[in-house]
Amino acid sequence: NIIVERMSQKEGLRANSFQFTLEVEPFHILGVSIHYFRVPRAYWEDRLLKMRACGVNTLTTYVPWNLHEPKRGLFSFVSLLFSVSLGAYISLAAELGLWFILRAGPYICAEWDLGGIVKYCFLPNWLLCDPDMKLRTTYRGFTEAVDSFDQLIPRVAPYQYSKGGPIIAVQVENEYAKDVEYMPYIKETLLSSGIEELLLTSDNQDGLKHGGVNRGIILTGQTDRQLHKSRPQKFKMVMEYWSVWFDLWGDLHHVFAAEDMVAIVTETLKQDASINHYMFHRQTNFGFMNGAFAIATPMPKPMVTSYDYDAPLSEAGDYTTKYTLLRNVLSRYHSECRREGLFFVSRVYEPVMIQQHLSLWESLQFTENSFGGDYINMENSYDYTLYETTISSGDLLNSRNNVRVRALVSTDRHLRPIVSTSFMYFPLKGERTLSLLLENSGRANCGQLLDEQRKGLIGDIELTNTPLRDFIIHSLDMKPGFVNRFVLIMNIFQFPSPCLFVLSLSLLLPSSDSKTLYLPGPCSLEKHPTQEFTQMPPVRNITGQ
Repeated sequence: NIIVERMSQKEGLRANSFQFTLEVEPFHILGVSIHYFRVPRAYWEDRLLKMRACGVNTLTTYVPWNLHEPKRGLFSFVSLLFSVSLGAYISLAAELGLWFILRAGPYICAEWDLGGIVKYCFLPNWLLCDPDMKLRTTYRGFTEAVDSFDQLIPRVAPYQYSKGGPIIAVQVENEYAKDVEYMPYIKETLLSSGIEELLLTSDNQDGLKHGGVNRGIILTGQTDRQLHKSRPQKFKMVMEYWSVWFDLWGDLHHVFAAEDMVAIVTETLKQDASINHYMFHRQTNFGFMNGAFAIATPMPKPMVTSYDYDAPLSEAGDYTTKYTLLRNVLSRYHSECRREGLFFVSRVYEPVMIQQHLSLWESLQFTENSFGGDYINMENSYDYTLYETTISSGDLLNSRNNVRVRALVSTDRHLRPIVSTSFMYFPLKGERTLSLLLENSGRANCGQLLDEQRKGLIGDIELTNTPLRDFIIHSLDMKPGFVNRFVLIMNIFQFPSPCLFVLSLSLLLPSSDSKTLYLPGPCSLEKHPTQEFTQMPPVRNITGQ
């Protein structure tokens, strides 16, 4: 256990009618968001030092429940793939003299798969396997799952201000103050689990209008205009000042002029308001944990790998014009702004070369989880699932809206052009192998469709009005245990499709010490049926350090 030295013995964060106080003195929260699970642990200190040098005094982060409980009752706070040591992150903040606001969920949004809510399906009536499930409510099936997540608070409670740690406030759920039954339940769950610090919310105009949760819950808004309209004579905090917006696959990259951003921050601080900048650092959605946007779209559109937000600190940790201008503003409110030395220096490398590949079909011999059945959803998988069955004749393949992810269809393991997302013509005779490769592209992280994010093949698909049966189902989990079993075939000229590739990158390292290269992944190159390679914006470079 990491012991946190007592930062102070005075009164913690309080909110009176007009302002916050900390240690009985007026206090402005000059906060930013950096998510520990989106930044490799090796870079934490570098990013937090640069954050402190910008004039920030408070660090905020969400806690993704589904990352810490990947399987029911199996809790993970250490991982080779993700930076999940929350205690170490909070302890580092304390060592650097930063205050901490914990946004503990259980729902976080955050453009993260299902808003951070667990979705596993190992027992009947468990979350998304329950057809009547109502997430973010007092529905018994959901509250039982929340109650079972009793590992988090005991791990963070020792880091509270009252215990000598940096945590000065804890957020109750996320953007949901209008729910008069569910929010009090979450509040009481936090209190009964050992949370003693100030509780607050982050809400839009609708949530602020409803007044939030009574008794000890401090309302915060998401824009300076919301607060000015809803709380003109009260203390103000912008819990999420968005540096711009997230990016969706196939859309243009969002940017916001540095001068315009700084003008809004300046005006907010002139109102004597506290602020939390979301996001301060351009980060990475590692693995398959990205969320998807499902508002006013026929199907959820997945988030891209880069969690960019056009933030002041680049994804590689470099300073930007936004950083410099923001530092100039915050220095008027925080006397400890100073330029920190660079711990990591970014480098530009030569193009990455493809050296080895393995076809999808050849990789199946290395899978461990293959079994027979009619269909099974992907609630236990974040990666790829391959369904194969035998057909003897062909006409019209109809998904009946039961394919809830991106699907590549092949016959006799040859890809076919996709005519429609719901049906496809198969003018075939004779026995053929029909294959459907389903790719998890992310579950919606917000909106009214949250309860409907069951993925994979969730029901019958039909060929000529006859349900297909007797599938062989292969789970391609893309984890080291699977990938490390590959026997790779050297061939860089002919790529059977679909295909898995190994890329080689030579690094220039300053010493002989062992280094780890973190790349956003997985990287994929998909060949369009017209035999032309296609690419969709936003297009970005992969940056190694």
